[in-house]
Formats: sequence, structure tokens, C-alpha cells
Amino acid sequence: MDFQGRTVLVTGSSRGIGAAIARAFAAEGAMVVVNYLRNEDAAARVVADCKALGGDALACRADVTDAAAVAAMVERAVAEFGSLDVAVNNAFAPYVFDPDRRRMFWDTPWSDYQTQVDGALKGTYTVCQAVLPVMKRRAGGSIVNLTTDLVARPTVPYHDYTTAKAALTGFSRTLAAELGPFGIRVNCVAPGLVYPTDASRTTPEAVKDQIAAQTPLRRIATPEDIAGPVLFLASDWSRFMTGQTLTVDGGLVMA
Repeated sequence: MDFQGRTVLVTGSSRGIGAAIARAFAAEGAMVVVNYLRNEDAAARVVADCKALGGDALACRADVTDAAAVAAMVERAVAEFGSLDVAVNNAFAPYVFDPDRRRMFWDTPWSDYQTQVDGALKGTYTVCQAVLPVMKRRAGGSIVNLTTDLVARPTVPYHDYTTAKAALTGFSRTLAAELGPFGIRVNCVAPGLVYPTDASRTTPEAVKDQIAAQTPLRRIATPEDIAGPVLFLASDWSRFMTGQTLTVDGGLVMA
């Protein structure tokens, strides 16, 4: 895949899955906007990695739920690189994938749902609102949103997180239907459990082993496993795909 001359915004890309996606785009020649919220040093390391891999990059601090901050980030990206071709919505509210520490439904206040909805759905909404005018002007673009295989198979019932990601899936499909005539595609990648990430760092080994045993490929994903499908959906190789969800979990969920 050739992303030479293309600008890619990856939200939440100072670490974990987002960082792996940023590096993968850079390795294909892209100019990458590394979005972060708090960890400036980590974002700077990802930028350095991207440049070492042959791409270009800049770090932009922005809370993706803050419309003004996101608009300023997009404006800076366009000023620096000349365009914005791809937006990958990877950022979400902090979460811990640990069955022993999760709240049962009857103990989960609505505020927990709201936090996850704001992180997954509002953050994506805000980014899409900001990038849409740029993509409409160039009559094309690709938006890739990170969801979860838990929507299709709640292996562990993480109520608030999964509900927010299910809403994001619906948002993505309706957006795809509306933006298609503008040449803008919207698709989703739905990972299973990914390790190591901050969210999965405390997932018990027994749980990881159990999920791996149920997975046809007999392991759980690494952040790098998620990057390839994201690049595919962002590339011209998937130019006639929109409104789709690629499940990337080693076959645990089969459509």
C-alpha cells in the first residue's frame, strides 16, 4: 500500500494500538498526525519512530471531545501537510479489561455509560465534524473507526464500554450512507482483546489463555495485528467498501 503524499490523523496514537497504526502508515510513506491527550513524551517517541520508518509526522495535543481543540488540530495538520486524507478514530475513554474488576450491570451507574459514550462516540463525532469540510473539498477521504468484537460476542460483559462501541458502529453505518456521494468512505475495525495495551495490562493470564483457547488462531492480538486491516480500509485497495466492519480477533467471531 502506498500512502506517499497522504496525510493521516490517528487519534489516541501516543501508545498501544494507535501508536502501532501510526507507525504502520508512516512505513508506507504517510504523513501522520499523532494525536495525544497527556503523554507528550510518548507522542514525541512515536513521531520519531514514524520519521525513522520513512514517513513524516507531527504530534498534536487535543481532547477529541473538545470541538475547538480538534478543529485547531485539523487546521494545523492541513497547514503543515497540505491536506487530510484519512482519519482513524482510535481514542476512547480509559477502560480496564479485567473481569475481576468489572462492574455488574446492577452496579453500573449511568455516568459510566456516559463516560464511554463520550469517549467513543462523541470523540468520533467531533473529529468527523472537523475533518468533513476538508474531505468534501478534495471530494474524497477515508474514515476508519475502532470498535470491538464484543458487540457481536460479549465474551466478557463490559456493559458500558460495549454499549458505547455498539453506538459507534451504528453511527459509522449511517455516516457511510450519507457521505458516500461525496466520495468519503466510513468503515470500522473491530478488534478482540489486544495485548499489550494500557486497557489490557491487568487482564489476568487465565482470561487471556481462555480467550486464546477459543480462538481458531490460538492467540490474542497484538497492536500490530490491528494496523494492517486499518491500512487496508484507508487505502484504495478497499475503494468500493463503505459501512463495513472488519472483525480482527483471530476468528473468535465469525460473521
